[in-house]
This record gives sequence, structure tokens and C-alpha cells, in this order.
Amino acid sequence: MSSFIKGVIGWQAAGPQPTGAETIQRLCDRVASSTLLEDRRDAVRALKSLSKKYRMEVGTQAMEHLVNILQTDRSDSEILGYALDTLYNIISNDEEEEQDENAQKQPDDVGAQFTEKFIQDPEHITLLLTLLEEFDFHVRWPGVKLLTALLKSQGVTLQGIILVSPMGVSRLMDLLADSREVIRNDGLLLLQQLTKGNAAIQKIVAFENAFERLLDIITEEGSSDGGIVVEDCLLLLLNLLKNNSSNQNFFKEGSYIQRMKPWFEVGDDNSGWSAQKVTNLHLMLQLVRVMVSPVNSPGATASCQKCMYQCGLLQQLCTILMATGVPADILTETINTVSEVIRGSQINQDYFASVNAPSNPPRPAIVVLLMSMVNERQPFVLRCAVLYCFQCFLYKNQKGQGEIVATLLPSTIDANSISAGQLLCGGLFSADSLSNWCAAVALAHALQDNLTQKEQLLRVQLATSLGKPPVSLLQQCTNILSQGDKIVRRGSKVQTRVGLLMLLCTWISNCPIAVTHFLHNQDNVPFLTAQISENLGEDERLVQGLCALLLGICIYYNDNSLENYTKEKLKQLIEKRIGKENFVEKLGFITKHELYSRAALKPQPVFPSPEQMLFDHEFTKLVKELEGVITKTIHKSSEEDQKEEEVKKTLENHDNIVTQYKDLIREQDTQIQELKEKVESMTTQNEQMTTTVTQQLSQIQQHKDQYNILKLRLGKESQSNNQGDAAQVNGLQTEELSQLREELEELHKQHTLLQTQLTDKDAQINTLKSAAQTAESPAAGSDNTELVQELEALKSQVQSQLAEISQLKTERQEMLRKAEAGSSDTVSASDSSIDATKMAELEKRLAVQTSETERLKEGRAELEQQLASATSTVAILQNEKAKLQTEVQESKKEQDDLLMLLADQDQKIYSLKQRLKDLGETTVTLSLQVEDDDDIDTRDQTTDDDEDEDED
Repeated sequence: MSSFIKGVIGWQAAGPQPTGAETIQRLCDRVASSTLLEDRRDAVRALKSLSKKYRMEVGTQAMEHLVNILQTDRSDSEILGYALDTLYNIISNDEEEEQDENAQKQPDDVGAQFTEKFIQDPEHITLLLTLLEEFDFHVRWPGVKLLTALLKSQGVTLQGIILVSPMGVSRLMDLLADSREVIRNDGLLLLQQLTKGNAAIQKIVAFENAFERLLDIITEEGSSDGGIVVEDCLLLLLNLLKNNSSNQNFFKEGSYIQRMKPWFEVGDDNSGWSAQKVTNLHLMLQLVRVMVSPVNSPGATASCQKCMYQCGLLQQLCTILMATGVPADILTETINTVSEVIRGSQINQDYFASVNAPSNPPRPAIVVLLMSMVNERQPFVLRCAVLYCFQCFLYKNQKGQGEIVATLLPSTIDANSISAGQLLCGGLFSADSLSNWCAAVALAHALQDNLTQKEQLLRVQLATSLGKPPVSLLQQCTNILSQGDKIVRRGSKVQTRVGLLMLLCTWISNCPIAVTHFLHNQDNVPFLTAQISENLGEDERLVQGLCALLLGICIYYNDNSLENYTKEKLKQLIEKRIGKENFVEKLGFITKHELYSRAALKPQPVFPSPEQMLFDHEFTKLVKELEGVITKTIHKSSEEDQKEEEVKKTLENHDNIVTQYKDLIREQDTQIQELKEKVESMTTQNEQMTTTVTQQLSQIQQHKDQYNILKLRLGKESQSNNQGDAAQVNGLQTEELSQLREELEELHKQHTLLQTQLTDKDAQINTLKSAAQTAESPAAGSDNTELVQELEALKSQVQSQLAEISQLKTERQEMLRKAEAGSSDTVSASDSSIDATKMAELEKRLAVQTSETERLKEGRAELEQQLASATSTVAILQNEKAKLQTEVQESKKEQDDLLMLLADQDQKIYSLKQRLKDLGETTVTLSLQVEDDDDIDTRDQTTDDDEDEDED
């Protein structure tokens, strides 16, 4: 490098040494005039090497040339990297980049001057954002560092330029996806600078999926056990979420709160925490607090609190709270975080009340924390955190307030266990002034805006010493302030007295019964007037102001039940012993105190030292509320008080009347609401009924139309057929009736034919019976007889069907006659309903008749089948008859043969007779034999006659 510089500046051994400015000038000329890329690259590399030592000279002479290099030599990543590194060296003010011993001293604002010069042209920033899209490491990494340095120096201006640059934020978000960790980590630093204090950029970064990417990186790096990268991610998350309600809502809606739970999983062995883990966990707790901070909108805070309970994050934090070995600063921050997670959330407060410490026997977490608060050996910040946790537990939690006060009541005290009330009383009267103050403020929060518990606390009795009667807690507090024993010396510290006075003011405010109890002690009012009227030092002025406030509360909330301490007498006492103006001046000491304004800023008690712990945030609200009304009350005259009392009574009466009217209005509202619901219900029913009526009217109209059509059809058919046999009966068409009648007539004909056939068959069967009894089939005769009987039954059924059809025709004619008797054009709804009923009945009966007809058709088919069977039987009989005839013919033939044989025999007999005659024999025997032969001939003749009859 030295040889190159020597060559550039034309160094000669004998000549004078060139100055740094001259060398830089020649290098700049070389960058501007060289046509070769290698020469320009070497010159820019030389400028880079000189930029730390000669920061002012390089920045003044070379910045313009370096920007030109960025614009023109985009194709060479090496020269771009040299140029970006050079710009970074002259702009950055990083302390780690220490200069060597020979380096020149540079003014502190050099980086700011060059930054301002560089960003005068917004195109330079646009060019830089374009270069960040280059994936080459030698270009992207120097570009990230340069832009980060610019943001550190001129953050607001750079944010405006990047915000209006197209896709500017998106290009920077791409750095988180870079696989090279060094670029990703420096990208985190860049985004940290970019998102500081700019809500618009914070929203854009959040909607560029930053939460998802950052949480993924935290998980990959080991969560709380991770390194510096986890810390950078958490810092960026804090930038995005703090004081940005839009991003907080997006974080909650994206279910990212659930992903925070694994961060707080702490094992049993909590020894040896690294400093980085403590830092990471501290930032994680801060991130939780950002989501539930009291400065957020109540709705958003409540939603996040509910989500943290449901996902188990609160339970995880309480586990850390009760764990052993946790570092003190982490434990303190965890207590503060739990405080804000439960503040004002009833479900979270109830859960916290149920948490027990892992001790033997188990103790409630509240009791364990209060033990730390009243223990003077505990760190101050830890005691403040416990007080804040207790305040948040009681904030808008009347149930919790009642439970705390109940531990002080005689009926609920358990001698075998330590309760929260016992710890508070112990701290209230201990020798440690900080414990006195913390216990007094904690007990005041148990009474905040809760009249019932203020009255209940009046019942608390304390045993001060043996042999003495117990005194009330209220009396003991006033004794500490007023009596002259060692309790006064112990309570003479300003912190203790301020704590007790704040407790008494909170206790008796807006509670006339407590005011009466306080005034009932004869020493209290003289003590207060003495304190207010004295001219004490600067430290005691605050006590005087609080005493004035306490006395003013006794006047403002006085119900005049004590004759010696009515409102008027107390005002006269102030006027005589103190003076109204002096009283009001002393009352004003409270709000003029410097610590009052600090306590009024936020609920969490944060004090640099225990001595400055004097005011409570909720008490500052009470002072602000009462100071004005007490001042007005003191300045009012007796006449004005009387008028005010009269006005108050009138207002009370008016309020009573208004209350009565309000109750009446509420009752009427309830009735109106019920009537509205009834009206809505009836309206719905009316709409349904209207719909039903409309449907029914439509159906009636359809029936009317059908009726008119039937009427017209019946009229036409009655003209064409006087008997009305073909009329349509409730939907049955004329063709169907005609067809049914034809079928019945056909059945009649078939029946008649069948009877004729059966008669013929019977005759034939009877003839066959006489001829061949052995061949006759009895089953055929019985089947024919049954067939005849079924046909007779079918005849009777057909006749009954005809009778019913005739009856239906008569009823239909009767309906037509009734319809014609009414209006010819319209029919009333009731008549239509009756007609519809009649028609429905007719339809039912017609359906029955139709089914009967179908059954008759089936019977007819059966009869036809039976006739076919009978016909087959007759055929069998005919076959048998033919066989018999054949046998008869054969018998006749045999008879003829026999006759021929008989004739031959007669001839032989005759010849024998003749021979006998010729021989002279008698003829008696032969005559007998002839007679026998004649009988045979006679029998043969009879058989032949019978056969002839069978053939006929």
C-alpha cells in the first residue's frame, strides 16, 4: 500500500514528504480521472486506509467522488465495498474505533457534519437503500453499517426520508431474513435505530411480519439463555410496542403473548445465572409490562391481562415469584410485572390470592410478600415492589379489601398463623419508619373507596400492654401522633407521621361514622390545631399541611352528631386559634411539595432513597379532590352554612324524590322492556299467522277454482248424461268410471258365459258319471262348485260397489245443489271450508272404492285363472271320455264278434236240434238252454242300447 501511495504522489527520496491533504487530493483526482476500473479501485482502497487517520480531509475532499463511485461502478462489488467502508469511517463516531497515537484529534461533531452533508440529497439515501438489495457480503454489510451510523447521527431526518422512500422499510426488513448472522445482527441494530420514536415506521415494521421473525430468532438463539442477539431482538420489540397501542393490539391479536410463556420457564436450580441471562429476562419482563402498563387504555390492558391468565403466563410469573435462588433484581422486576398483570383484573387478583409459597406449612404469597415489605433488612427496591404489588392486588378489588380487613377482626384472627392484617399492624407500629410508612399506605389501600371496610376497621381492637384495656386501631394511630411518651419519639420521624396522617385521612374521608369516632377522642382536635398553628421548620411543613387536611375532612364530612365538635364550632375554633387564611396556606403546603408531583405521575412507588418516600399516588388523588371543597367550606359563613344545609336538605329531599322517580322510571323501563318483548313476540306471531292466513286464503282460492271447474264440468256432463253415471266425483275422471262399468259388464258377460259353460260341463259330467264312474274326477266337480260360489260373491260385491257409487253421485248432486243455492260468483270461507271437508271425505271414500275396485280386478284375475284351471279339467275329462268311447267301441266290436259267435252257436244249436229231432230226443233241456240264450241276447241288446245313449 505504501508503495502504491508513493507511486501516486510521485515520491522521491530526496524530495520533501507530502502532507496527508495532498495525498488525499491526488487520490481523489485519480478516482475522478482514471478510466481503468483497477486504478479507481486502488485509489478508493487507499482512501479507505487513510479515512480513519485523516477523517476530516477524506470527508471534505472525497465524499462526492465516493458517491459517484456508488452510482457509476455498480457492477464491481469490491470497489463498492471500499467506498461504503470509507463513508462509514468518516461518518461514524463509534468509540471502539480508537485512533492510533499519531492520529489527529477530531472534533466531536465531525460525524454529524458529514452526515448532514451526505443526507442533503435524499437520493443518496435512496441509492444506499438500493445497494442493500445486493446480496454480495462486501456490499450489503458495509451498507448496513453506514445506514446505522447515519441513523445514530441524524435519526429523525433519516426516518422521514426512509418513510417516503418506496419500499424503503421493506428492504430493511429483508435483512432479518439474511442467512449470514453478522448481517442479520447488524440489521437488528439498524432497525432499533430506525424505530426509535417514530410510530408510523413502527407500524410498518410490525405489519412487515416483524413480530414473527423476532420471536423466531429469540427461540432459535435459546430464549432467556441466549446471547446478545436475544437482547437486541427484545430491545427492538420494546421499541415497536412501547406507547404504540396499534402494535400492542396487533401483538395480542396475533397470539404472540402466548409465545412469551416459554421465556419464563425457570428450573429448580437457579444458581449461577449469567449476566446476559439476567439482562435478557429483565427485558422480557419489561416487555410483559409494556402490554399491561397502567398508562395504556383500560380496555387494551384488560384484554392483555385476560390473555396472560388464559395462556398461563401469569401462573409462570408467580412460579418465578415463589422460586428460590432467583437474583434480587429479577425477583424485584417479576414482582412489579405481576403487580401490573393483576392490577384491576378481578380474575387475576383472585388467582394471585390463591397462590401459596412452597413452605411448610404453605403460606399465601401475599403474606410472604408482606413479610418482606415490613422487614427492614430487605433491599429498598424489593420492599417498594412488594408495596406496589399489594396496592395492585387491592386496586378496584372490594373482595380482596374485605379479606385483608377481615384478618384484623376479632372473630377471624387465628393465633396459630400469621395473617396479612397482623403483619400490617406489626409494620405500622414497628421501630422502622419505612415499615411504618409502607404498612400505613398498604392499609389505606385496603380502605380505598370502600365505605363498608372503613366502618369494619373501626371494630379492630389492639392490646397495647398487659393490664391495660384494649384500644381501637383508630385510637392507637392518633395516640402515636399526639401522646408524649416514647411512641412519639419513635413516631416523630416525618416519614412515620406522614404515613399515619395519610392513613387517617383516607380512613375518615367520606365516612361520617369514622369522623365521629375520631372527634370522640378529646385530645385529637387540640393536637391538630396545635400542630397547624405552630411555626415549625421546613421538614414539618408537610406534617402541618396533612394535619390541616385531616381537620378539614373532619369539618366537611361532619354529621353534627357531637355537640362540642359540630361544623360551626370547628370552624370557629380554626378562625380563633389558626386563622382561615393561615389554615388554607398550611393546607396548600401539600401540593407544593416537590415529592407530591413525583408521586402523582404514576401508580408505581419509585423513589431514589427511602427518605424521599413520602407520598402515595392514590393519596395525591384524594388531596386533589378535597383541597378545593375544604377551602370553600372554611371560608363559608354560618348563614351560608345554614343556607347550604337547607339547600342540602332540599337537595336530599329532591334526591329522594329523584331517586323515587328513578326507581319508578327503572320499573317502568323494565315494564316497557317486557312489553316490548311481548310486542316483538306478538308481532312475530302475527307475522306467522298472517303468513298462515295468506297460505290458507291461497288454498281456499285454489279450492274455489277447483270448485268452479268441477261445477262447469258437472254442468256439462249433466246435460250430456241425465243419469250422471259419467260425472267426475272428487277427482275421479269420467273415462275411469266408464272403463270400470265396461269392466263390470264384461265380468257379467264372462260370468254368464262361465255359468253356461259350467251348466254344459255339468251335463257332460253327469253323462260321463253314468257312463264311467271310475274315471270321473271328484276334485273337478268341487272346484267348479267353489268357482260358482265365488262368482256369486263377486256378483254381490259388484252390486254393492254400484250402490255406493250411486250414493256418491247423490251426495255430489246434493253438494252442487247447495252450491247453486248460494251466490253464483263467490263462496264464503265457511262454505268453502265445509265443501273442502266434504270433498276430502269424498276423496277418502273414492280412494276406498278405488282400492275395492282394484281388489275386484284382482279377484277377476283369480277367477280367470280358476276358469283356466277348470277348462284344463274339462279337457282332461274329454280325454278320459275319448278313452272310454274307444273302450266302448272295442267292447262293441267284441260284442259283435260275440254275436257272430252266438249266431254260429245258434246255427250249431239249431242244427243240433234238428239232428236231435231227427234222432227222436226230447227238447226240454234244449228249450231251457234256448231260453238262457235268449236272456243273453236280451242283456246284450240292453248294453248296446246304453252305449248308443252314451255316444249321443
